[in-house]
Amino acid sequence: MWIQKEFKLKARPRGFHLVTDEVLSALPELANIRCGLLHLLLKHTSASLTLNENADMTVRQDFERFFNRAVPENEPYYRHNYEGSDDLPAHLKSSILGATLTIPITNGRLNLGIWQGIYLCEHRNHGGSRSLVATIQGERVG
Repeated sequence: MWIQKEFKLKARPRGFHLVTDEVLSALPELANIRCGLLHLLLKHTSASLTLNENADMTVRQDFERFFNRAVPENEPYYRHNYEGSDDLPAHLKSSILGATLTIPITNGRLNLGIWQGIYLCEHRNHGGSRSLVATIQGERVG
């Protein structure tokens, strides 16, 4: 069985945001999958997706600090700055982290580690809502 749907995540400020619950609420179809895969594509070039710590929000704050230091704004050699000083750094961060995730589905649930959650990594100061394409592939329950 294959299911594909597109949905939006609400707009968030710049930073790393735990969005697992928002993704799950957009995909009630997961409950019908015994064994399968969820593939997520973030349809943007200035934000990214990753899996990481879902309990301690200081991890997300530290991610933001690290990436801002690793990929600073206003470098004199940046040429792509049409939409502001966060423009090219957002694209670089997106390429470093990636725009896709593939997660196993087991008995109607995402088969994540106990401390894992889905992050939306918003790299723009004003990114707006973000569109995701979810593709579910798997064997139905029963």
